[in-house]
Amino acid sequence: VQLVESGGGLVQPGGSLRLSCTASGFPLGYYNVGWFRQVPDKEREGVSCMDSEGTTTNYADSVKGRFTMSRDVAKNTVYLQMNNLKPEDTAVYTCARSTIGCNLRPASYGNWGRGTQVTVSS
Repeated sequence: VQLVESGGGLVQPGGSLRLSCTASGFPLGYYNVGWFRQVPDKEREGVSCMDSEGTTTNYADSVKGRFTMSRDVAKNTVYLQMNNLKPEDTAVYTCARSTIGCNLRPASYGNWGRGTQVTVSS
């Protein structure tokens, strides 16, 4: 059972990135999936989540209107499209799965990936 993130990198303010979270060993469609981010010396922050049916998404207020979560069941992958990126979006982004529900509480999630670094800077 593994989740692997990719797609991070360095981007200028106002730019875009698409992160991927690919699952192996289990079908993502059976689980709620969340994206989280963390910077040094701060708590992990919930960014977005999608329910197991792929019909409901939730977003942190700080990213609403800029980030969009989607999935490709055939590829067993969820995505986080990030537009109009800001320097405060700089963090390590990690995905995880949950059976509890689509919420932004890290304690509800497990099987964390290792994360991908996103840096927004000019």
